[in-house]
Amino acid sequence: MIEPIEPVEPEAAPHAHKDPEGAKIGMWLFLFTEMLLFGGLFLLYSAYRSRYPKEFHEGGQELNSVIGVANTFVLLTSSLAVALSITAIQKGNRRLSMILVGITVALGLVFLINKGFEWSHEFHVGMYPGSPGLAERPNGLQLFYGLYFTMTGLHGLHVIAGMSVLFVMLVYLANDKIRKDDFIKLENSGLYWHLVDVIWIFLLPLFYLAA
Repeated sequence: MIEPIEPVEPEAAPHAHKDPEGAKIGMWLFLFTEMLLFGGLFLLYSAYRSRYPKEFHEGGQELNSVIGVANTFVLLTSSLAVALSITAIQKGNRRLSMILVGITVALGLVFLINKGFEWSHEFHVGMYPGSPGLAERPNGLQLFYGLYFTMTGLHGLHVIAGMSVLFVMLVYLANDKIRKDDFIKLENSGLYWHLVDVIWIFLLPLFYLAA
């Protein structure tokens, strides 16, 4: 007598490995390397500032402090928005989280537009590295503008990178890949955006409020 064959149940699909604590530690290590990068530039600024205090003060007076302060409020508001977006997804409110991430990206764009207007004016008046007009100014002022364009330009690239990452998070939210029980990607993206804001808070007094 042939015994009946028992049906074989398909094996359960393996669950994706998730390690939110490890992901967060990895993000903090990455942010540490970013802080080392800007920290070196801040030390370089301090060395030249101590050597050419008069020229650095003069350079700070020539920058548009109104735009600098306005951009500070723009970034601070964007940091609040991304923090609230994380709180919203933790409470299961995906739609509100998407709106807040969208606001953050939009404010990042406002920051870049303001910076674009500022840079275009400085190029128009010939105050940029390598320009004939700046070449006639004292060495300290040339160093000031060299550091200004280098550090604010590098910061601008970080703003663009942060906006790109947050846009991806917006797509993830729309596709339900970030949920109430799985939001570490959005949280790490928020940490990066906060770093971008903190760096600008240091750049503001160094250049726009130089006294």
